Amino acid sequence: MQNSPALVPLLLLAAAISIPVLAIKKTGVAYLAALAASLGSVVISAYNALRVWESGPLTYHFGGWNPPIGIEYVLDPLSVFVALVVNVVAFIVLCHAGGLKEREIPGKSVPYYALVLLLLCGANGMILTGDLFNLYVFLEIFSLACYGLIGIGEKQAPIASFRYLIMGTVGASFYLLGLGFIYIVTGSLNMADVRNILPHVYGNPAVTTGLALIVIGMGIKMAIFPLHGWLPDAYTYAPSTSSALIAPIGTKVAAYVILRVLFFVFDVKFVSQTLPVTDLIGWLAAIGILFGSVMAMAQNEMKRMLAYSSIAQIGYIGLGIGLANPLGFIGAVLHILNHAFMKGALFLVAANLRKNAGHSDISKLDASYRKKLPWSMAAFTLAALSMIGLPPTAGFFSKWYLALGAIDKGNWVFLGVILLSSLLNAVYFFRILEKVYLGTPSAQGAEGAPSPKSNKGEGFVAGEEEYALMIPAVVLSFSLLLLGLLNANIVKGVIQRIIPLGM
Repeated sequence: MQNSPALVPLLLLAAAISIPVLAIKKTGVAYLAALAASLGSVVISAYNALRVWESGPLTYHFGGWNPPIGIEYVLDPLSVFVALVVNVVAFIVLCHAGGLKEREIPGKSVPYYALVLLLLCGANGMILTGDLFNLYVFLEIFSLACYGLIGIGEKQAPIASFRYLIMGTVGASFYLLGLGFIYIVTGSLNMADVRNILPHVYGNPAVTTGLALIVIGMGIKMAIFPLHGWLPDAYTYAPSTSSALIAPIGTKVAAYVILRVLFFVFDVKFVSQTLPVTDLIGWLAAIGILFGSVMAMAQNEMKRMLAYSSIAQIGYIGLGIGLANPLGFIGAVLHILNHAFMKGALFLVAANLRKNAGHSDISKLDASYRKKLPWSMAAFTLAALSMIGLPPTAGFFSKWYLALGAIDKGNWVFLGVILLSSLLNAVYFFRILEKVYLGTPSAQGAEGAPSPKSNKGEGFVAGEEEYALMIPAVVLSFSLLLLGLLNANIVKGVIQRIIPLGM
């Protein structure tokens, strides 16, 4: 299939446009259409990945126009890997969304699922495109969908969405302005073409300015410290499905763009030695890891705690970028995979708590929840252990490669930050596990929260919520064990093929 590189964005865009028409009479069709389109994107992404592993990079030229004049889509090991991660996690989250739509988005499911597909269309377009300006177009599609998905949430959600809109617009403008500087000097927008031209113009101040603006713009989208101001409120007040979609996907796509621009458009030596952009990213990420971890410890609302935890986890990816060596790069890419599954599982458990107990307030948790929601709390425990970095969970291995990269670079501060952050992660996750597994049921916990369904009908597990809510969280969390056990195969078979030339 020569057209397969372009099929995923086109499928998602077509489905998003079709949903309002298909769901005119029956609004339930919107969810089914979104689920089917998401499943189709997973299948096509898996097929594309297999083709790339077997045959090498693939390209598609829109309208038959060859680059650098035409727009090119590029399937290489990095793009198919990130696209597959994004689409698989999104599909699992959408499987969970069916049980929440009446509670969190009553009467709004048609526009909501159209926005979800536009979000995924933008994310896949950003990952697959080989054109810098086309990336900006998909960035705008992705961002506009994000604003809508966040603003549809709680009373505070519109304010959080508006704040993200302001900062996101600034970030996109910085990217576009930086792209303009690069285009003025190189005369091209195609990534491969720009890469070939840049070594001859590295001394031009416009190149330095353009790179700085692009990194700042995407740094806002990635929420790297101190450009993270939009994230805590956005993740906290958005609907649970939006949080579980945007947290694993949104910042990772921005991190992918930074990886792509720094190491595959610009030269590794230029961004790490001549103009040490990577050093700056690394140090900001290290501060962000500690800041996010400390702030997470101070939160009582689980979703807000997970939001600040995301700032810390994004820092790990930034730390790998900052190390700019093969081990750090492996750690960064591996953490994109691991964090997508970890944070997706944790936000789904928070959603299950809100659906069944009416809240996700950490101070109200007690031992009764291990009986009311046994599978969800087991999923939370496994994802939390992975976030802390205990072997053999997946989270351990990305931290391990980052630690090896820091040792290889001789940066003992970064190594200390990685070790200290794991201790801080343990503090804010174990306080929840202690309440649930070591505490005693309180009268408020026993009476205040809804009891499990007394008549165990179809769709319910003893002492657990609906299958549609429980299974996706369990699948994401228990996948962390599988990813951990298959870590060596993923690194050797996939990520080592991604390491950029010159690193």
